[in-house]
Amino acid sequence: MTDLEDFTEFDGDGATEEGTTETSAGDDQPTETDDFESYDVTPSGRDSGLGVLSAGGGLQIAEDGDETNLRAYITAENRGVVRLGAYLIAPYPDGERLFCRVTKLEYEQTFRADDATEIHARRAMRSDAIDEEDFKLMATLEPVAILSEDDGTLTRRMTDRVPKPETVVQQAREKHALKTGLNIPADGVFLGHLSVGGQKVQTAAEPPTIDYRLKDAYDDGDPLVFRHSLIAGGTGSGKTHAAKNILRQLLDDDRSYPIETSSGREVRPAVVQFDPQDEYAQMHDDGEYDGAFASTLEGEGIAHGGHDDTVAFVPKVGASSYAASHHRAEQVEFTIPFSMVHDNPWLVAGSGLNDNQYSALVNVLLNRFRDQYGRDGTYEQFCSFMDDPALREELDETGRVHEATFDAISRRVRGFGPVFDQDAHSITDRVHEFVRPGRLTVVPTYHIAESRHAETVVLALASLLVDQKLSNDPTYDRIKETPLIVGMDEAHNFLTDADTVQARKVIGKFTDAAKQGRKERLGLFLITQDPQDIADPVFKQINTTIVLNLGDEDAISAVNIPSNLESKVPYMEKGQMVVYSPDNSEPVELVGLPHCVTRHGRE
Repeated sequence: MTDLEDFTEFDGDGATEEGTTETSAGDDQPTETDDFESYDVTPSGRDSGLGVLSAGGGLQIAEDGDETNLRAYITAENRGVVRLGAYLIAPYPDGERLFCRVTKLEYEQTFRADDATEIHARRAMRSDAIDEEDFKLMATLEPVAILSEDDGTLTRRMTDRVPKPETVVQQAREKHALKTGLNIPADGVFLGHLSVGGQKVQTAAEPPTIDYRLKDAYDDGDPLVFRHSLIAGGTGSGKTHAAKNILRQLLDDDRSYPIETSSGREVRPAVVQFDPQDEYAQMHDDGEYDGAFASTLEGEGIAHGGHDDTVAFVPKVGASSYAASHHRAEQVEFTIPFSMVHDNPWLVAGSGLNDNQYSALVNVLLNRFRDQYGRDGTYEQFCSFMDDPALREELDETGRVHEATFDAISRRVRGFGPVFDQDAHSITDRVHEFVRPGRLTVVPTYHIAESRHAETVVLALASLLVDQKLSNDPTYDRIKETPLIVGMDEAHNFLTDADTVQARKVIGKFTDAAKQGRKERLGLFLITQDPQDIADPVFKQINTTIVLNLGDEDAISAVNIPSNLESKVPYMEKGQMVVYSPDNSEPVELVGLPHCVTRHGRE
C-alpha cells in the first residue's frame, strides 16, 4: 500500500476508524460493538452574500486611492461567480451601504506551505476536482460611493468612512442601488445595458437589466447631446449599428428642447448626418426583429422602427449618379453655390496655400471678383477672372499680389468645377427642407468619386450650419431656432489636425461650435475608427465618449478613458462598449442592443 488513503488507523485499545471497540468474553466469543455518539456539525442559519471584508492585511479608506486597502474573502462556493468589474455592496451597522467594484482577484495560501511539490502535483493530476482547502480567494475592492436613504430617497455621496471587519459583502442586484451607485440617470437618451465582462448585469427587477441613459433635460445642467459625443470603433465593431440606435432615440417623437429665441417654446431636434458609406438613409425603414423584441423595447421606453421623416439630400457633383435601391427615403438633389465661398474662402483654398497666399485670395482676389460679378458670381466666372493676364499684371505692378503668389493661387483653386453651381437647386434655396424639426437629413457622399470633392461638400454644408447657429444676425432663422445635431461619420477625414490654412480654419470653426454648442442647441455627433487623427481642440470639447472594439494602440490611447476600461477595449466583442461621460455617470461597460432598431445592412 502506497497511498495514504489505503492505511487504516488503530489506537492502542483496539479502536478502528469505523468507530467500534472489540472486547473478548472468551477465546472465540465475539463481543458487542458500540457506535460512538455522533454530533451535528452543520452550521445553523443560512449563508448570505459572497464573503466578508477582511482586516488581515489592513482595512482602510484613504483620500489617496492608492492608499485605500479594501479586501474581501470570497467563500469557496462563490468563487466561480465573482468577476473583475463586478459591483458589490457592503452594509454599515447604521443602514448605510458601501457601493464598490471588484478590481483584483487573487488566490493566497491559507497556511505557510509549499504547493509546488511532487506530492501536490500528482495528487491534483489524479483528482477530478481542485482542492481549495489550503487556499483563499481575496477580492480587492474599489469604493465608488456610499448609499443612504434620505426621506425615502436613495442618495449617494463620496466614500468617507471605513466599513467594519467581517462585514458580509453581497453582489449588487437592486436596480435602484446600481443606478444610484454609478450615478446613472433614471431618464434620458438610451445607449445600452450595463454589463460586466460582456455579460449584462442582472437584477431581481423586471426587466432584470440596467438601462444606461444620457441626461437629456435642463433640470440638471445642459442635455449632454449638446455637449457633444464621439463613437470610436474599428471595422466590424458595430459602431454604425450603435450610432443608428442612438440617433433613433434623439429623433423620438417625445423628445424636444426649449429655444431661448422663441419664448421657451419647445422644438424637436433636427439631425443632419454626413454619410460617406451611404448607410444612414436606411433609418427611414423598419429594422428586422420580431414582435417579442419590439415589446421589450417598448417596455423599456426605447424608440424603434423606421423614422418616416428621413430625407436623403444628394449632392450633385459632376457626372456622378446616386443609386438608392437599399432604402425608401425621399431623395432631394442639390448643389453648392459658389457664393458660399465668400463666407468660407478656405473651401477653394485646398491644402496647399500658405498664409500669405490665403490672405491674397481672401483680401484681394475674392473682393475684386465680388465687386466685378456680384455675390452671386459663379465658379466658372471666377476661373475666367483668374485667367485674365491683365489682372495678374496689374496686381503685381501695384504690389498687391506678387505674380508668383497669383500663379500659386490660380493653380490651387482649379479642379472644383464639378462641385459648385451644378444643374440642381442650390442648398441655400432649400434650407427649410434641409433643416426641419424632427427630420433626419442624410447627406450621402459615397457616389462622389474624388475625395477632395466629397470633403468640400461636407465642409461647405457643415460650415453653413455652424455659421448660422453661431451668428447673432443669421440669414436663416430656421437653422438658428432649431435644436440641431450634426452627425459626421469618418470624422477623422474632416476634422484632422494638420498645419495647413484650410485645416486651421476648419478646426477653429468646429472648436468654436463645440464651445458654444450647449448655448446654441448645437450638438456634434462624431463617428470614427481613427480617433487619434481628430484635432485635439475639437476632441477636448467632447463630453461623452463611446468606445467599441479598437485594435490600434494609438487609437485606444487617444480616447482617454480610465485604464481599467482601456485594457478591455481590444478584447470586446461586437456591440460591447465603454462609455466615459464624467458629467453623466461613473465610467461603465455596456452591451448595445442585439438588433438595430431601424434597417441596417444592404442584404
